[in-house]
Amino acid sequence: MSTPTVIEVRNVFKSFKTVQAVRGIDLTIGAGQFVAILGPNGAGKTTLVEMIEGIQQPDEGEIFIMGKTWKGNDNYLRNIIGLSLQETHFIDKLSVWETLRLFASFFKIGAARCEEVLKLVALEEKRKAFVVNLSGGQRQRLALGIALINKPKILLLDEPTTGLDPNARREIWEILRSLKDETKTSLILTTHYMEEAEQLCDYIVIIDQGKILKQGTITDLLGEIQDLPVKPAETRKITLDDLFTSLTGRHLND
Repeated sequence: MSTPTVIEVRNVFKSFKTVQAVRGIDLTIGAGQFVAILGPNGAGKTTLVEMIEGIQQPDEGEIFIMGKTWKGNDNYLRNIIGLSLQETHFIDKLSVWETLRLFASFFKIGAARCEEVLKLVALEEKRKAFVVNLSGGQRQRLALGIALINKPKILLLDEPTTGLDPNARREIWEILRSLKDETKTSLILTTHYMEEAEQLCDYIVIIDQGKILKQGTITDLLGEIQDLPVKPAETRKITLDDLFTSLTGRHLND
């Protein structure tokens, strides 16, 4: 039985003045699929995700989420999507618990779900702490908890671990692994960290200059590197960055 489609991007274009941010992207994401969108700064990753989120509108093409477009379906789609942007700002003088309750109220969700989320993101001990006093990793766990408060069918995370130390990054990974094991939530993750994509996602989309260069499973993509002109040294593990370098002559972090 084929996996139901939850997101379909059809020949989407988006420009800002003279910059073509997205140039004819097609993408299909299935239920429960964890998808990483990789590319250097300015590749079009964030613009693509913002169009899926409904923050930006395509100049051309269509985006369907659960078979619906954003036009006329805002309320329904916002109730099934959870998102965390690159920079999340909270009210400094609210506690962790008060912040969760505030966002839960937007969905008319009670305290029981807030308790579940507090445990899920391992912030029970910080329940009464003001947001201003949280570490970077704790803030990101809170942001992830808020993104999950409404039990979303689709989760959109735009570089959620940028700037975190390795331990804090792995704490986020553990939360997302648990989500993958226990729910049918679909995830779109943009990241600069190749290890993050390999650890969390079963499907990879590599974009540059607004176009998809390659997409597929990690196994399929890394298998293709054998046929590319630039080959990594046999003494080290082949990576997604090697694939991107072979395609463009640049590194993903450039």
